[in-house]
Amino acid sequence: MKYATPKGYEPNPDVVKRAVEIAAGSGASITGTNDPIEAVTGAGVIYTDVFVSMGEESMEGKFADFDGFQVNEDLVSHAHPNYLFMHCLPAHRGEEVTDGVVDSANSVVFDQAENRMWAQMSLLTLMCNRAAWDTYLELS
Repeated sequence: MKYATPKGYEPNPDVVKRAVEIAAGSGASITGTNDPIEAVTGAGVIYTDVFVSMGEESMEGKFADFDGFQVNEDLVSHAHPNYLFMHCLPAHRGEEVTDGVVDSANSVVFDQAENRMWAQMSLLTLMCNRAAWDTYLELS
């Protein structure tokens, strides 16, 4: 697994170290880079999120820091031809992803959102149903 972030936006080193240790146990690897082309070259799945999260709208210059990280047709041309595109939604079209990618046949963002909805509904049902919760605790 490869991931790319702009300089200064790298994940917490302790979290990365732990993830690398867990991955190594299964024979997988995790590699970080500041080059998005390097990260997507040959990739079977490309996953992104918004560049500016809720509450960060006033962060001056953040968009400039993410220049070159937009998931667009040029970037995905380096991926495996049958790559899948994922995004946790809502996507900011024209910012972190282009319409051409999010609406492409490779995009599974709406299937991903539907799967998340069913998982969340199942958890809510479990937590709201006292009998199911008691059964869960007995089985744990």
